Amino acid sequence: MFTPDLEPLAGSIGLSAAVACLPLLTVFVTLGLLRWKAHFAGLAGLVVALAVAVLAYDMPMTLAGLSATQGFAFGLFPIVWIVICAIWLYELTVTSGRFDDLRRIIDSISDDPRIQAVIIAFGFGGLLEALAGFGAPVAITGVMLLAIGFAPMRAAVVVLLANTAPVAFGAIGIPILTAGNLTGIDYHEIGAYVGHQTPFIALFVPLFIVFLTDGRRGVAQTWPVALAVGVVFAVAQWVSATWISVELTDIIASLAGIAAAVVVLRFWKPTGSDAARERILLARDADLDSGSSGTAPITPAPVSTRTAEAAPLTTQRVLLALFPYLLVIAVFSVAKLWAPVTGFLASTDIAVPWPGLDGNILTAAGSPATTTIYKFTWLSTPGTLLLICGVIVAAVYRVSAPDAARLFASTLIKLRFSALTVGAVLALAYVMNQSGQTITIGTWIAGTGAFFAYLSPILGWLGTAVTGSDTSANALFATLQQTAAINAGIDPTLLVAANTSGGVVGKMISPQNLAIAATAVGLVGRESEIFRKVIWWSLGLLLAICLLVGLQSSVLAWMLP
Repeated sequence: MFTPDLEPLAGSIGLSAAVACLPLLTVFVTLGLLRWKAHFAGLAGLVVALAVAVLAYDMPMTLAGLSATQGFAFGLFPIVWIVICAIWLYELTVTSGRFDDLRRIIDSISDDPRIQAVIIAFGFGGLLEALAGFGAPVAITGVMLLAIGFAPMRAAVVVLLANTAPVAFGAIGIPILTAGNLTGIDYHEIGAYVGHQTPFIALFVPLFIVFLTDGRRGVAQTWPVALAVGVVFAVAQWVSATWISVELTDIIASLAGIAAAVVVLRFWKPTGSDAARERILLARDADLDSGSSGTAPITPAPVSTRTAEAAPLTTQRVLLALFPYLLVIAVFSVAKLWAPVTGFLASTDIAVPWPGLDGNILTAAGSPATTTIYKFTWLSTPGTLLLICGVIVAAVYRVSAPDAARLFASTLIKLRFSALTVGAVLALAYVMNQSGQTITIGTWIAGTGAFFAYLSPILGWLGTAVTGSDTSANALFATLQQTAAINAGIDPTLLVAANTSGGVVGKMISPQNLAIAATAVGLVGRESEIFRKVIWWSLGLLLAICLLVGLQSSVLAWMLP
């Protein structure tokens, strides 16, 4: 029986926290400075986490190893399973030839690639985050941007940045529901507080996307529609989270943002669209010619050539092009929102006490740890729902069973190193959590008193960066945030919400998400480059969240619900 000691080194929380940070530092240094491939960085971090658990925290070596195996299993299923099925669904649309029709439909909204990036990565990506989450938005929108002409690296960075503001309410509000269940605070109240924080990120993300696609010139030429999308998304997220539904917040906000783009483009057109398209395509072609882009899932022909040679878009072609995505929305809406189906799917989940681990680990408070139960969500997981959608799409698109199977097998091969990365990172996270390393770090940060309000989002950012999930970050730190807030005389709901909001900007630097993005656009092995491009965006947005939450605890308390 193992009980974590939060101060294992000389009874010092500061020294213990410094040592507990070593696995994370190992990952970030090897990935960001030494430029190791993500799976090597993840494995190195895992080795350090095991060493710290055994040598510093006196965790039995057997239990530490079993914690790693449970985390690795969770990384493969459901996380990697979701990404496999998401990319396979996309590959089916490419093989059938229907994806080009989808690109032309997007062209009918706007042929400006900068605006298309906003609609796809932010609008459609937000909708996928609302329904599926767990990496599916990054995987699907990454290959969509690749297909409309973006260079792989630029596509990866854009979709990672876009996958921020919607994360707090992703997968039908699971991060917030988790925080509510753990703290006993009404999740509607937590959601309302989050709805007064993340919209300030959403407001600017479309402008950031335009900047990443075409620099300052792009912002100057397209800011009206980018700003409109950001403002409408932010307002819709604020209103829905506060007064309508936490679960439906991202669905409402994403659809409202896309609608705002459509309306604005009816009355206003951006300048420099043709020149921007040429710049983006030239950058893509130069990247491909240099051989530095890796092996992408597809290599699209020039947009102008494809448009000129394509057959006219009939109603039937439009419906068939949209069919996979409408099907995903319909299936996930039924699965997540219709109580009878939701209950049935939940009843199929299988709880597996991890052999040799369950019953042998306690929490720091001395109660039995619940994290030793592995939940095998074979039917309810978004991955299986995407698989079902893929089978239906293959039938409708008349892709033969052998061809569909070959595509699935090729997707598995493409994801082999990404699967190793995700498995290693989740194994690291489980070892850190169950040995007490993560809570030690959180307790040390929480010991700053009233100033903790300014630092509280860092815990959510850290938890999401390690696990790749805002839900997991809340599972780790929500109760810690609540306790620290009560001790410091701060509104506990504010800090629990801050944990969620901090997590949304940590997701883009998670090795798990980096691996998913790299795989989607064909940059496996270059995750360190992607990391170096997004880390500064993540830190900048984290600083903004910290400042906002700190002010909301005092001078801006009037803006909270």
